Amino acid sequence: MELVFVRHAEPEWVKDGLSVDNPPLTERGFEQAVYLADALRHEEFEEIHVSPLVRTQQTALPLLQILNRDLKITPWLEEIRNPIWHGTPEEKANEAWKAEKSKNSHDRWSGLEGGEPVIDFVQRINEGASEFLKTLGLIRSDNSLPVWHPTQTFEEDRKIALIAHAGTTSVAICHMLGLSPTPWEWERLVIGHATINRIRTLQLGDGITFGLSQLSGNEHLPTDLRTY
Repeated sequence: MELVFVRHAEPEWVKDGLSVDNPPLTERGFEQAVYLADALRHEEFEEIHVSPLVRTQQTALPLLQILNRDLKITPWLEEIRNPIWHGTPEEKANEAWKAEKSKNSHDRWSGLEGGEPVIDFVQRINEGASEFLKTLGLIRSDNSLPVWHPTQTFEEDRKIALIAHAGTTSVAICHMLGLSPTPWEWERLVIGHATINRIRTLQLGDGITFGLSQLSGNEHLPTDLRTY
């Protein structure tokens, strides 16, 4: 089974010097989405899941139109919830992120003041990913290794797309690979806008595990459209 995680295209976090909450794509982001759709147009996805946020839905639209598929919102793919900065000067958000990155490592679990704690976000995504895998016929085995028990509903030849975010994608991938979580997953796995990330199941003697086969694939984007 292959899970294809796609990060949304470039969003317009700032307009006229003010922060935008749940932003749409930039003009360049819309271009990235078109190139992305063209790169994936020949892949046979059994399901395409999209996060509830505007930037992922706009990224997904060209692909859904090409494949003649309906939008399917999957709530657990939602990105970490930032403080409400909408309408405030962009400097406020910039200073908050600067202060966050200067914290000691363990202090970063608390996240940005007024936002979702990183430790809660990681738990939310890990639980969401596990429940999602359960619907695909994979249940985590009760041991210290990232081994999943296949049920009768597991199908090895399935391909599923998840159009999401740098945070949700990196946390979910680390969870499936069995990597110990950190409060900076989206900085540990650097994933560009409108890039393709692939994780595949591998057969073991006592179950299934996952292997990362592509991270931040951007070969489909012209050099001037490669952003982070």
